[in-house]
Amino acid sequence: MFIIEILKAIILGIVEGITEWLPISSTGHMILLDEFLHLDVSAEFLEMFLVVIQLGAICAVPVLFWDRLWPLSRKKSAEVNRAIWNIWGKVLVGAIPAAVLGLLLDDLLDEHLYNYIVVAIALIVYGIAFIFVEKNKAEKKYRIEMVEDITYTDALKIGAFQVLSLVPGTSRSGSTILGGMISGVSRKASAEFSFFMAIPIMLGASGLKVLKFLLEGFTASGDEIALLLVGIVVSFLVSFFVIRFLMDFVKRHDFKIFGYYRITLGLIVLVYFLIKSFV
Repeated sequence: MFIIEILKAIILGIVEGITEWLPISSTGHMILLDEFLHLDVSAEFLEMFLVVIQLGAICAVPVLFWDRLWPLSRKKSAEVNRAIWNIWGKVLVGAIPAAVLGLLLDDLLDEHLYNYIVVAIALIVYGIAFIFVEKNKAEKKYRIEMVEDITYTDALKIGAFQVLSLVPGTSRSGSTILGGMISGVSRKASAEFSFFMAIPIMLGASGLKVLKFLLEGFTASGDEIALLLVGIVVSFLVSFFVIRFLMDFVKRHDFKIFGYYRITLGLIVLVYFLIKSFV
């Protein structure tokens, strides 16, 4: 029977690796998936599992963008390394709003907003927002085409949009990409900066969730730890290809298709759980 649980962890890792980077909300998919594919673990471990498998997803970013993000290379000029440090400075500035509010409101948000109604509404609203922004930006030139040209003010604005991702169903990547585009940053640069900002945010969220799990006295069995490791590895491998796909996708397409997908998924989540509540 443990093989079945391994297969479930693999599927969850695949879904995490896909939905963490595409602007379609990993939370919305996980809530729906949990209805049909429930891991045989404690509720406390499952809550921690769904957050910590993001570690695998985030590890794909420095692997793919190592040359863009490593500021201590001896093969690069001092000027190039300084530019990379500058990018990290903007990433940290952008991460501050969500990090602060996430720490303060984590338990409150989990208690009051982690439900299908909030997730469905967020999916639909952000789907409409993507379609509206794309139609409004059609044929218009973006003010910023490259991540290196993003200013600290731009980073803070995008970071403010990232705060919205604390609401389940909005999507962290969706919030930051949308925020970047509204601020005049191109799709490609917005997507890249969103990936970079994910590093401190997702590492912090995963670390906080593990710490709370341990401080509250919960323990994990050997099988549960094995499931977590499987989920992390799978989410890393899938993320590696999904990030490359998205960076190639934005060169030729806009994000309207993700908007339509979000609206469809939001309606599915809403209808499914409404029907379930009356049956």
